[in-house]
Amino acid sequence: MIKTKRIVALSTLAMLLACQTKQEVQQQEAVEEYPVEVLQIEKTTLFNDYPVTLQGVKEVELRPKIDGFIEQILVDEGQEVKKGQLLFRIYAPQYKEENAAAIANLNRAEAELNEARMKVAKAKPLVEQNIVSAYELEAAQYIEKTKEALVMQARANVSSAGANVGYTQIVAPFDGIIGLIPYKEGALVGSNSIEPLTVISDISAIYAYLSMNEKQFFDFLQENQASSVKERIALLPEVQLILANGQVYAKKGKVNTVSGQLDPLTGSINFRALFDNQEGVLRSGNSATVRIYEEVGEALLVPQRATYDLQGKRFVYVVGEDGRVKSREIKVMERTPSSEFYILTSGVQRGEKIVTAGIGGLKDGVQIKL
Repeated sequence: MIKTKRIVALSTLAMLLACQTKQEVQQQEAVEEYPVEVLQIEKTTLFNDYPVTLQGVKEVELRPKIDGFIEQILVDEGQEVKKGQLLFRIYAPQYKEENAAAIANLNRAEAELNEARMKVAKAKPLVEQNIVSAYELEAAQYIEKTKEALVMQARANVSSAGANVGYTQIVAPFDGIIGLIPYKEGALVGSNSIEPLTVISDISAIYAYLSMNEKQFFDFLQENQASSVKERIALLPEVQLILANGQVYAKKGKVNTVSGQLDPLTGSINFRALFDNQEGVLRSGNSATVRIYEEVGEALLVPQRATYDLQGKRFVYVVGEDGRVKSREIKVMERTPSSEFYILTSGVQRGEKIVTAGIGGLKDGVQIKL
């Protein structure tokens, strides 16, 4: 009987030891491996994106200065033109007639002036010889001055009439690209027409206009120790242009000016960046995005995939010395160096370890393999 009890006790002890060993094995198997990163200070670059509309460095609406019909359209939309090239002819025959009449009036006024001068020249010796009175000489001289004034007036009329004739020909004010032409030959146009004949743009270089709100502007002012806005602009690095299709424009640009005051309606201030465009890739009216970079000398970068949001706050899992994780709230900068990282401002210190992936299955106190 005693022997039987001893066997039962030994069997029970063996079963307990086996169960304990099995639990330990299960616990060891439950400790999973997660990717862990030790946070270190590194140099990085931030960027801000600003939507922009592009404009040529020169852009002029061409409008007729006289009323008339479009006689000829000598260019096409999108055509490259040279300074002084004839673009449109306006049919307005009345101005040629006015010019001819003005020239005729000038010829008559000059003839009358010559006649008056001859009379003065004739009267002078006669007065000296007391053949005629001095009054007649003075009268002739007054007539001469009147005729001189009439000649000056006639010349002004010829100049004005000639200018009107010149206005019947519209020429390019500079080298550029012709924009939309909303009129056809035969259309009546004038100085009060709603639409211009066309718009000519010099796109050898392109302006990109971007806006900053007040906070962004004051952040910009505090980013360096320059004494003036002009010096701060000069210290800005070159900027990139992201085209509408997502491609980066091959040439970098430079911010070269800022407007003098905030827009009272939008609360924003405008900056202007300049991009070379000798190849003509960019056109006035294109939409794009200007990307402005800023170097950060010391930053703690945390992968965005290592964070999670809870009730409007952002957290990471910090790994303790014993391999157990604990969630901790962090603060990050609004701007990011890329779509993959945040820059930490508080919450985790240099040298601490965080879990960088697979955090969905974690909770406080879980032990992981180091």
